[in-house]
Amino acid sequence: MIMQVTATTIADVKIIKPDVFGDERGFFFESFNQREFAELVNGGRAVDFVQDNHSRSSKGVLRGLHYQIEQAQGKLVRVIAGEVFDVAVDIRKGSPTFGKWVGAVLSADNKLQMWVPPGFAHGFVVTSDSAEFLYKTTDYWAREHERCIAWNDPEVGIEWPIGFEPVLSEKDRSGKLLRNAEVYS
Repeated sequence: MIMQVTATTIADVKIIKPDVFGDERGFFFESFNQREFAELVNGGRAVDFVQDNHSRSSKGVLRGLHYQIEQAQGKLVRVIAGEVFDVAVDIRKGSPTFGKWVGAVLSADNKLQMWVPPGFAHGFVVTSDSAEFLYKTTDYWAREHERCIAWNDPEVGIEWPIGFEPVLSEKDRSGKLLRNAEVYS
């Protein structure tokens, strides 16, 4: 077994813990295995990742909650330096968990990954001095289809583990409330 998969309170969002092999020289683990991902995470369905992204952010930077209204992206996310609190929000209209969120601490130390399937808005806040964040996507980034939900939408009610106002981009400061946002049918 290469990974252990934990269900979250939203069935389609999964936390993945790779088996890490280490000794005095360092460590090794598979960060992705198509066969095991399909079997253990994605209900037997293969997933094709088409793009890898890498970001670096300072403490207090909050990115999100992003999604694409067309060319919806599934994201397999992880942290290779530092720590973040990572969040997925269900924005599939008609879903029993519409508007609900799940969050997890992802760090270079715990090596956890989160699978955020298409139909979810995604965001994170950096809780360490800085963090490097990697994610694979199932579709290409398309500026014309990108949307943003307000990180602090009171109806979604994300409990961000920060006691200060986060650092936001202009796009993220302009995020819409979920009730006013375009969502998936």
